[in-house]
Amino acid sequence: MNVPQNTSRRSFLKTAGTAAAIASAAQYLPGQALAAEGKTSPNDKINLGVIGFGNRCKYVMGGTLPHEDVRCIAIADVWDKHREAGKAIVDKHYGNHDCETMRDFRELLARDDIDAVLIATGDRWHAAASILAAKAGKDVYSEKPCGITIEDCQNLADTITQEKRVFQAGTQRRSVPNFKKAVELAHSGKLGELQTMHASVYRPVLDNSWLPAQTQPAQEEIDWNLWLGPAAWRPFNLAYVQGKWRGQWDFDSGARLLDWGAHTVDLCQWANQADGTMPVEFQPTENGIYCRYENGVKLVIDFLEDPFGNRDPHYITRLGTCPVRFIGTEGWVETGDNGEIVCSSPALQKEITEDTSRVRGLDVASHSRNFLDCIRSRELTAANQNVMRKSHIACHAAALAWIFQRKLTIDPQTETFVNDPDANGLISRADRVWNV
Repeated sequence: MNVPQNTSRRSFLKTAGTAAAIASAAQYLPGQALAAEGKTSPNDKINLGVIGFGNRCKYVMGGTLPHEDVRCIAIADVWDKHREAGKAIVDKHYGNHDCETMRDFRELLARDDIDAVLIATGDRWHAAASILAAKAGKDVYSEKPCGITIEDCQNLADTITQEKRVFQAGTQRRSVPNFKKAVELAHSGKLGELQTMHASVYRPVLDNSWLPAQTQPAQEEIDWNLWLGPAAWRPFNLAYVQGKWRGQWDFDSGARLLDWGAHTVDLCQWANQADGTMPVEFQPTENGIYCRYENGVKLVIDFLEDPFGNRDPHYITRLGTCPVRFIGTEGWVETGDNGEIVCSSPALQKEITEDTSRVRGLDVASHSRNFLDCIRSRELTAANQNVMRKSHIACHAAALAWIFQRKLTIDPQTETFVNDPDANGLISRADRVWNV
């Protein structure tokens, strides 16, 4: 698609949506057509495009490429070093040199041979790129956090639904056996009535400092303007591109609270059977944020000074990264990324079978498998847009309570704060107008 040089992100979204609507009537994934007829072929491939290649993308691809019914055919990244690194991994996996690369991901979205995209850019691009992809008729797997504002999450969820696309948030612990088992115990009633849940996160940070300006490289080497995308402008510094953007308000999500909260708060939402709602109160404290649901269940978002360090024994860091605990009137269960599940009694512990801890929480193969299966069935994924919307907004609300250092109350239906114009003022951010 040829885009005028003065096109803004907002107007391009609209233009891309119109073009996609014209093309979508004739664009069907072969697997989808076969599934509609009640038959599938092992030779049918889902063509995957990758937007943003780095360490996280490399990990997700490691769990995705081995699936026999998917084929990665193109990688887009603003940094030539990343483009070539991604191509090398894909070509080595398939034993050829067929993976194409491009600087501008919109070239990838314009291709009618790409059925789905894996978006693993920095946080600032997740929502905008996902929306563009959906409007271009692609199914979307987006790394988390899927939006750096509440409005981003709302717009993304609405667009996925309106465009009838399949969406999977990269909160893969919804597909990992030990976490699924812990949630199953909470749902089964064997813990009694659910009372309190614990979700661990990094201690939030808020950094608005700028790194010193460096000479901006040539566009084909690093496209700095496209790297920034909808985020606020600042001078180029290579450290940003290398990952120093984390913790920066302009580029990051919710003062880093969503780094783990997108996983752990999401798991607590699931355990409380609250995927269609969220806590209504968020009270910051020195070591966490205390939240309350309308049904009376409490959510404690625990701050960890060091995600790999130690705290008092009653906390749950011994179970690895992203630990959660669900406490009921009759007992509790806790688990984390090391795969171990610990229960409050021998009777509950007997519920844990060996296979539930066979796969660690960091594994993404089951989550990508769920995404691919849903591309064919057109069903909602384990971490679909509606699940993402409420759990992400809950995290953003908690982050804003920490930023303002006061209790916030939110209406879970309107997704706005009650009698707090300051908090409502940060539901959205102004998008930078950027040229292509």
